Amino acid sequence: MSIAKQIAGHLRGIYFGGNWTVSSLKEHLSDITWQQATTRVHGFNSIVSLTCHSTYYVKALINVLQGGTLEAKDEFSFITPPINLQQDWEQLLANLWIEAEHAASLIEQLPDSRFTENFTDEKYGSYYRNIQGIIEHLHYHLGQMVLIKKIL
Repeated sequence: MSIAKQIAGHLRGIYFGGNWTVSSLKEHLSDITWQQATTRVHGFNSIVSLTCHSTYYVKALINVLQGGTLEAKDEFSFITPPINLQQDWEQLLANLWIEAEHAASLIEQLPDSRFTENFTDEKYGSYYRNIQGIIEHLHYHLGQMVLIKKIL
Protein backbone atom coordinates (compact mmCIF):
# COMPACT_ATOMS: atom_id res chain seq x y z
CA MET A 1 0.00 0.00 0.00
CA SER A 2 1.34 3.44 -0.90
CA ILE A 3 2.29 6.01 1.71
CA ALA A 4 -0.39 8.30 0.28
CA LYS A 5 -3.13 5.69 0.80
CA GLN A 6 -1.92 4.98 4.34
CA ILE A 7 -1.92 8.66 5.31
CA ALA A 8 -5.32 9.21 3.67
CA GLY A 9 -6.59 6.26 5.71
CA HIS A 10 -5.14 7.80 8.85
CA LEU A 11 -7.03 11.04 8.16
CA ARG A 12 -10.24 9.13 7.51
CA GLY A 13 -9.68 7.23 10.76
CA ILE A 14 -9.66 10.35 12.94
CA TYR A 15 -12.83 11.58 11.26
CA PHE A 16 -14.81 8.38 10.77
CA GLY A 17 -13.28 5.70 13.01
CA GLY A 18 -11.26 2.58 12.52
CA ASN A 19 -8.05 4.09 13.89
CA TRP A 20 -5.78 2.72 16.59
CA THR A 21 -7.23 5.10 19.21
CA VAL A 22 -10.72 3.66 18.64
CA SER A 23 -12.02 7.23 18.79
CA SER A 24 -13.25 9.52 16.04
CA LEU A 25 -14.74 12.94 15.48
CA LYS A 26 -17.91 11.48 13.98
CA GLU A 27 -18.43 9.15 16.94
CA HIS A 28 -18.02 11.87 19.55
CA LEU A 29 -19.61 14.84 17.78
CA SER A 30 -22.67 13.29 16.13
CA ASP A 31 -24.68 12.96 19.33
CA ILE A 32 -23.93 16.43 20.70
CA THR A 33 -26.68 19.04 20.67
CA TRP A 34 -26.05 22.53 19.41
CA GLN A 35 -26.41 23.80 22.98
CA GLN A 36 -23.71 21.42 24.19
CA ALA A 37 -21.50 22.31 21.21
CA THR A 38 -21.66 26.03 22.04
CA THR A 39 -21.32 25.78 25.82
CA ARG A 40 -18.06 26.83 27.46
CA VAL A 41 -17.13 25.15 30.73
CA HIS A 42 -14.32 25.99 33.15
CA GLY A 43 -13.00 28.64 30.75
CA PHE A 44 -12.28 26.03 28.05
CA ASN A 45 -13.08 26.61 24.42
CA SER A 46 -16.45 25.28 23.33
CA ILE A 47 -16.70 22.07 21.34
CA VAL A 48 -17.78 24.02 18.26
CA SER A 49 -14.81 26.34 18.63
CA LEU A 50 -12.39 23.41 18.91
CA THR A 51 -14.10 21.67 16.00
CA CYS A 52 -13.75 24.69 13.72
CA HIS A 53 -10.20 25.36 14.90
CA SER A 54 -8.91 21.84 14.39
CA THR A 55 -10.55 21.40 10.98
CA TYR A 56 -9.51 24.86 9.76
CA TYR A 57 -6.15 23.43 8.75
CA VAL A 58 -7.78 20.65 6.73
CA LYS A 59 -9.45 23.32 4.59
CA ALA A 60 -6.07 25.00 4.10
CA LEU A 61 -4.57 21.64 3.13
CA ILE A 62 -7.32 21.05 0.56
CA ASN A 63 -6.55 24.41 -1.04
CA VAL A 64 -2.84 23.56 -1.35
CA LEU A 65 -3.54 20.05 -2.67
CA GLN A 66 -5.77 21.57 -5.34
CA GLY A 67 -2.89 23.76 -6.53
CA GLY A 68 -3.71 26.87 -4.52
CA THR A 69 -1.58 28.80 -2.10
CA LEU A 70 -1.32 28.30 1.65
CA GLU A 71 -3.72 30.87 3.05
CA ALA A 72 -4.06 29.69 6.65
CA LYS A 73 -3.35 32.06 9.51
CA ASP A 74 -3.49 30.92 13.12
CA GLU A 75 -5.26 34.15 14.09
CA PHE A 76 -8.28 33.09 11.99
CA SER A 77 -8.37 29.46 13.10
CA PHE A 78 -10.85 29.97 15.96
CA ILE A 79 -13.48 31.81 13.92
CA THR A 80 -16.75 29.91 14.21
CA PRO A 81 -20.00 30.38 12.34
CA PRO A 82 -23.09 31.21 14.38
CA ILE A 83 -24.66 28.04 15.76
CA ASN A 84 -28.15 28.91 17.00
CA LEU A 85 -30.12 25.82 16.05
CA GLN A 86 -29.54 22.07 15.89
CA GLN A 87 -29.70 22.40 12.12
CA ASP A 88 -26.73 24.81 12.17
CA TRP A 89 -24.62 22.32 14.12
CA GLU A 90 -25.67 19.38 11.94
CA GLN A 91 -24.86 21.34 8.76
CA LEU A 92 -21.43 22.23 10.11
CA LEU A 93 -20.79 18.55 10.82
CA ALA A 94 -22.10 17.47 7.41
CA ASN A 95 -19.67 19.90 5.79
CA LEU A 96 -16.81 18.55 7.92
CA TRP A 97 -17.45 14.98 6.78
CA ILE A 98 -17.46 16.10 3.14
CA GLU A 99 -14.24 18.10 3.59
CA ALA A 100 -12.54 15.19 5.34
CA GLU A 101 -13.34 12.79 2.54
CA HIS A 102 -12.27 15.36 -0.04
CA ALA A 103 -8.92 15.90 1.72
CA ALA A 104 -8.34 12.14 2.04
CA SER A 105 -9.14 11.67 -1.63
CA LEU A 106 -6.66 14.39 -2.61
CA ILE A 107 -3.97 12.89 -0.37
CA GLU A 108 -4.48 9.48 -1.99
CA GLN A 109 -3.69 10.99 -5.37
CA LEU A 110 -0.28 12.29 -4.29
CA PRO A 111 2.76 10.40 -5.52
CA ASP A 112 4.71 9.04 -2.55
CA SER A 113 7.68 11.18 -3.57
CA ARG A 114 5.65 14.32 -2.77
CA PHE A 115 5.77 13.58 0.97
CA THR A 116 9.46 14.49 1.15
CA GLU A 117 9.02 17.74 -0.80
CA ASN A 118 8.59 21.15 0.83
CA PHE A 119 5.03 22.07 1.67
CA THR A 120 4.61 25.36 -0.22
CA ASP A 121 7.77 26.80 1.37
CA GLU A 122 10.90 25.32 2.92
CA LYS A 123 10.11 26.99 6.26
CA TYR A 124 7.03 24.74 6.67
CA GLY A 125 8.89 21.50 6.16
CA SER A 126 7.68 18.56 4.11
CA TYR A 127 4.24 17.52 2.95
CA TYR A 128 4.53 14.56 5.31
CA ARG A 129 5.27 16.79 8.31
CA ASN A 130 2.33 19.05 7.57
CA ILE A 131 -0.26 16.39 6.79
CA GLN A 132 0.79 14.21 9.70
CA GLY A 133 0.82 17.30 11.92
CA ILE A 134 -2.77 18.09 10.94
CA ILE A 135 -3.80 14.55 11.86
CA GLU A 136 -2.00 14.78 15.22
CA HIS A 137 -3.62 18.17 15.83
CA LEU A 138 -7.05 16.64 15.18
CA HIS A 139 -6.34 13.85 17.69
CA TYR A 140 -5.18 16.38 20.29
CA HIS A 141 -8.31 18.49 20.04
CA LEU A 142 -10.58 15.44 19.84
CA GLY A 143 -9.27 14.52 23.28
CA GLN A 144 -10.24 17.95 24.57
CA MET A 145 -13.70 17.68 23.01
CA VAL A 146 -14.27 14.29 24.62
CA LEU A 147 -13.34 15.67 28.04
CA ILE A 148 -15.61 18.70 27.61
CA LYS A 149 -18.41 16.41 26.48
CA LYS A 150 -17.99 14.32 29.64
CA ILE A 151 -18.10 17.44 31.80
CA LEU A 152 -21.29 18.55 30.08
